[in-house]
Amino acid sequence: MRLLDEQYTRTPFYGSRRMVISLREHGCNVNRKRVQRLMQQMGIEAIYAKPRLSDPAPGHRIYPYRLRGLAITRPNQVWSTDITYILLRSGFVYLVAILDWFSRYVLAWEVSITLDTSFCLSALDWALQKATPEILNSDQGAQFTSEVFTNRLEEQDITISMDGRGRAIDNIFIERLWRTVKYEEVYLKDYVDVLEAVSNLKSYFTFYNHERPHQSLGYQTPAAIYFGKVKCA
Repeated sequence: MRLLDEQYTRTPFYGSRRMVISLREHGCNVNRKRVQRLMQQMGIEAIYAKPRLSDPAPGHRIYPYRLRGLAITRPNQVWSTDITYILLRSGFVYLVAILDWFSRYVLAWEVSITLDTSFCLSALDWALQKATPEILNSDQGAQFTSEVFTNRLEEQDITISMDGRGRAIDNIFIERLWRTVKYEEVYLKDYVDVLEAVSNLKSYFTFYNHERPHQSLGYQTPAAIYFGKVKCA
């Protein structure tokens, strides 16, 4: 599962056949049925670069994608949120984050052992203590299309935007965040349990926001851009 996770993060377009070839190149002589079973258990599939955690529940309202062609020019103009999985030594947990598009600043994150809506709502409430965005973009997952989640946004007069089905590029910045978190933190560690995962992720997100310079931000940190403390070149 760890090799699958690493390969999927590198090549999200790989289906089970290519995954089998990749695993065999790493010395894992597995058949396609096992790979398919593990991919299903992990909630991943080929074609688009994200876990298969974005199926709306029956009856949930789907909102249009509102960011196409929109110039992102300031903090808190657009936030985005998404869920990924984090492998532990035994099993895995789900991680949700809320990201400011302009600055790449991670406003909030939460970890859960289930896909219950409550941990996504908790992250949203945490973020809303800092500021209120004009738009919040998500995928069409049941957590984000749930009435309790969308109601919280509408109560704050936040415009709701949702990715098109199978379009990872619609939420590209948080997809890049997941790759960064996994390559710079998760894959370098071997989390034993949930408590260790939470402790290490807390340290990493502090580093990511306040110490890690981003090339796309002119080598400033997300915090410097988000709070307007940009250094002179």
